[in-house]
Amino acid sequence: MSDSPDVHLQLKKRARRRLVGAIAVAGLAAVVLPMVMDEEPKQQVQDVQIRIPGQNQTPFNPKVSKPAVVSATGEKPQTPEKIEPAPPPVASVVAVNKPAEKPPVKPAEIPAIASDNESYLILIGAFSNPANVKQLQTKIGELGIRVFTESLDSPDGKKTRVRAGPFASREAADKALAKMKRIGVSGVVAAKQ
Repeated sequence: MSDSPDVHLQLKKRARRRLVGAIAVAGLAAVVLPMVMDEEPKQQVQDVQIRIPGQNQTPFNPKVSKPAVVSATGEKPQTPEKIEPAPPPVASVVAVNKPAEKPPVKPAEIPAIASDNESYLILIGAFSNPANVKQLQTKIGELGIRVFTESLDSPDGKKTRVRAGPFASREAADKALAKMKRIGVSGVVAAKQ
């Protein structure tokens, strides 16, 4: 009977070793087999070309045509109707509810030489699209703020510089700029030189 506990103890030790070995082999198989069995090649990332038009280029405006409609008699219309794209948006101008229409201030109505006490301007920006300049002048003119333009030759081509003023004081220029910001037009107050 003395041999019996030793035999059981040895059998338990062997069983534990076999169990630990089986767990180690199963863990190794779980890690190695997916790597070995992965026959599907890695997909290569395709390069996508993105073209962003510059300020001087016209934006991409696709024309969408309506599908042809068949009438009750089975005839198709001669020409499909085309939907025209909206004109490109003006930089830094946000549409808001318009107040009562006022005639826009024209650059010719603004005096070319301001008096000595008017010494501040609001620098708005330089634009290559004349339609954007006209729209911006109209929006700012509706606020009752004087707007004028200057031609500018730049390395990117001819541009039109838009400015507001002149103003008698920095406070007056800041108030006008605050009005402009409410309609989405930004600018910088600068001393007139």
